[in-house]
Amino acid sequence: MSVAGRQTALVRLITAALLAAVPAAALAQDDFPNKPIRIVVPLAPGGTSDLLPRMIGEKLTLRWGQPVIVENRPGGALHLGTEAVARSAPDGYTLLLAPQSPLVLSPHLYRKLGYDPAAFVPVTILARLPYLFVASPKVPVTSVRELTAYAKAYPDKLNFGTPGIGSAQHLAVEWYKILTGVRLTHVPYRGTAPALADLLAGHVQLMFDNAANALPQVREGKLRALAIGAPPRIGELPEVPAMAEFFPSFLASSWFSLVAPPKTPPAVVAKLSAAIGEALRMPDVSKRLQGLGAAPGGDGPERTAAFLREEAERWRKVILDAGIRLD
Repeated sequence: MSVAGRQTALVRLITAALLAAVPAAALAQDDFPNKPIRIVVPLAPGGTSDLLPRMIGEKLTLRWGQPVIVENRPGGALHLGTEAVARSAPDGYTLLLAPQSPLVLSPHLYRKLGYDPAAFVPVTILARLPYLFVASPKVPVTSVRELTAYAKAYPDKLNFGTPGIGSAQHLAVEWYKILTGVRLTHVPYRGTAPALADLLAGHVQLMFDNAANALPQVREGKLRALAIGAPPRIGELPEVPAMAEFFPSFLASSWFSLVAPPKTPPAVVAKLSAAIGEALRMPDVSKRLQGLGAAPGGDGPERTAAFLREEAERWRKVILDAGIRLD
């Protein structure tokens, strides 16, 4: 064999060795996605948690030509669907639509979980929805200050409804109680819908709920908005102050993140995050989100990770101070 032939053979051998050293998953990242993507929602169908991934899924399907399938897997305090995603292949084709509970609340409420919340790979925040602190019109108060004075004058008289013990809405009221020293009676329900129904019926008097659910009731005069859980004030209710205007540290909002299974490659996560961010900035998507009272997300993976850490620490302190444990 000639010198040139030996050199060509050597180059081929080196190239083959280098390719063999690269994991197959890494080689597949360039053509990602080349099959359907599944978004697992650990909640029952319906509501904002269902609408958001379907809205984004439509845009990703048009962009990539691959179906985006939304799969509802409720149960186990949102742990069932979360555990399923944690065990999925780390290839970007299975994602978790995660609100606060499984990632930043459950680690401080439960001693043991079937997954490691910190091991998930953050992709982005899809949307943030401010909570509204609402009251039945039958309660003779129109502001947080009046509510605090009334609750102190009549301890344990007022009931507040929540979707369940340890829910974000429950913890928001517990935080208010810690800050003011008022005594309110907790009435937990199995979900937001029955809690809201009893609030409208006057069986409970107070509740934190996201703007998408509460705004229509406030507009119709069926509920009274006392405060917004997180600043700034919202355009639909410019006269309603944020809780932070009374308690500077107070920050409670509903949000939905998208995370990937542990060890999902950064290149795949970056591609997903960028595409979803572009979809969230589309005028028709922004308009639909505004109709829900939601602010679009689109944060990159690093900012999303930082946000999740901040939320986990904030609620850890509230859970500890309130003395809440679920096991």
